[in-house]
Amino acid sequence: MLKVLVNAYACSPNMGSEPGMAWNWCSNLAKHCELFIITEEEFRDKIEAVVPTLPQGKNMHFYYNPVTPEVRRMCWNQGDWRFYWHYRKWQKRTLEMAEKICAEQKIDILHQLNMIGYREPGLLWKIKGPKFVWGPVGGMETMPIAYLKGAGAKTILFNRLKNLINSLQYRYQPNVRKAVKRADAIIAATSGCQKKLQDYYHKQVYLINETGCEVIENFKNEPKVTDTFDLLWVGKMDFRKQISLAIEVLGKLKDLNVVLHVLGGGSPEQIQQMKKQCTALGADDKLNYHGMVSHDEVQRLMRSSDLFLFTSIMEGTPHVVQEAIANHLPVICIDTCGQGDCVTEDCGMKVALSDPETTVEEMSHAIREFFEDGAKLKQLSDNCMEASKRMSWNNKISQMVNIYNSII
Repeated sequence: MLKVLVNAYACSPNMGSEPGMAWNWCSNLAKHCELFIITEEEFRDKIEAVVPTLPQGKNMHFYYNPVTPEVRRMCWNQGDWRFYWHYRKWQKRTLEMAEKICAEQKIDILHQLNMIGYREPGLLWKIKGPKFVWGPVGGMETMPIAYLKGAGAKTILFNRLKNLINSLQYRYQPNVRKAVKRADAIIAATSGCQKKLQDYYHKQVYLINETGCEVIENFKNEPKVTDTFDLLWVGKMDFRKQISLAIEVLGKLKDLNVVLHVLGGGSPEQIQQMKKQCTALGADDKLNYHGMVSHDEVQRLMRSSDLFLFTSIMEGTPHVVQEAIANHLPVICIDTCGQGDCVTEDCGMKVALSDPETTVEEMSHAIREFFEDGAKLKQLSDNCMEASKRMSWNNKISQMVNIYNSII
């Protein structure tokens, strides 16, 4: 059995985002390998409660490298750039711990797992001997400028500056260059990231989206209690999620018996702006804003809706899209980021990343087609089972283990 040392800053069972992503990778890889996992200590209680209950728990050895509560708050406050200074110090301590583990164990593979952002590839690449794997790695996509139309001056300036910094960092950041050069295998989280790495560094890069889904066996739809054609939108109302595009699409469908169910939080100003936009388009009766709801309620609504409308223009791999497909709900999205990799013609429809006006026209046209052709929509729903198997953790772990074996 291969011995793999994993660098996973954020790792926790029963969570989403980075902690849940790392936990799913580690808990599933442990079925095939013996893992030595270095992580931050915030979720130690959760980890130590769950590991003994797992058959593969004997293959999961955790080493904790704690930070202060203040640094944890910085980490959770996305956009707080002060965190990166502390994170680099954490990586230096992690390197020391990893070197000690390597001296005590015959480690076959060093795996830099998360955080998945490419800017901080850790320091495991400095250790000589074991093979080095980096990924899934993401964060290289840039904001499509055309979709900044109508945004405030501060948002436009921020995103233009971020695009410039992004394009420079993945090319010239010293640790990124060194990690890429040292890596025996690089795994990209999205095809956009894969292309950038291959085009600039001329190395083979595998594509495995960073998160997976569960396959729901013996799936059953929730019975519909209305005669409406139900569209579902789920997410935070920040700029990159583009709720305004979904409302514009709704405005194009006023002649149809369509309802858009919106799930997710936002500031009072964002919610008011959404409703104001809907009123201006004369589509008030087409919008059903649910606000924040439980995860179980999201799943129920997925099983009772007709189509999932996903309008985001900047993502990693959105787990909510995979959840929709696992619930046999076909997806319409923009062909970009991780959703562009997940959604194929067998389980949904993608429109090109272009500009807001074109996106609204193409999405509304596609929804009309599905509204009029129930058989086509049902076929996509039936196909979702195979699509969820393709995106399942079992499939992704199999791919990663094959990569491990290929470099050994």
